[in-house]
Amino acid sequence: MAELKLHGFWYSPLTLRVILTLKLKGITYEYIEEDRFNKSPQLLEYNPVHKLTPVLVHHGKSICESMIIVEYVDEVWPQNPLVPHDPYDRAQARFWVAYADQMIPAVKPLFHIITDDEVREKAIERVQKHLKVIDNQCLIDQKFFNGDHINIVDIALGSVIKFLVTIEDLNQLKVMEAHKFPHLYSRFSNFKNSPIVKENIPNSEKLIACIKLMREKMYAHS
Repeated sequence: MAELKLHGFWYSPLTLRVILTLKLKGITYEYIEEDRFNKSPQLLEYNPVHKLTPVLVHHGKSICESMIIVEYVDEVWPQNPLVPHDPYDRAQARFWVAYADQMIPAVKPLFHIITDDEVREKAIERVQKHLKVIDNQCLIDQKFFNGDHINIVDIALGSVIKFLVTIEDLNQLKVMEAHKFPHLYSRFSNFKNSPIVKENIPNSEKLIACIKLMREKMYAHS
């Protein structure tokens, strides 16, 4: 049995968080791709509450929820730390991680085809309010949140922004425009072009094709 296993959906921003964490720390693991429409008995056993990915299994014990997994990995494998050591800096990082998670419900409606112009514009505005807060309050003149190295905030935000820009391309929307959110746009560019992220972030065309297919299946089951 492998010491470390990760159950995930390759296209999921939440699974991406864990993959990037493991890769940034140079940790060997076994990856198990799950089927959203036919989840494995192992996944249901390891996450009986939410029955969702990602799930990390370490020595047979499961850890659920993406950012809880990230912090767990950071504590168990301290090399290339992702969580700040200073208590104040750590508290600030956790605040922005929580804010990134709060963005997800705002982004989700854009996943669907919205034919009503007013509804679509309101959905875009809700997301842009979150982006403006991050651009004005979270991002300072540094390459990454913690300076020159990716940390927990970059992973939390970067994964959500990757999903958002994919949805933009898929549905031909304009949400994260460079002139409106210059700091966020620059920070995401640094994030996606850093070597380990670039090697492991899902291909945009493949991701769009997958989302289209998944959306069709969801509509067919509704």
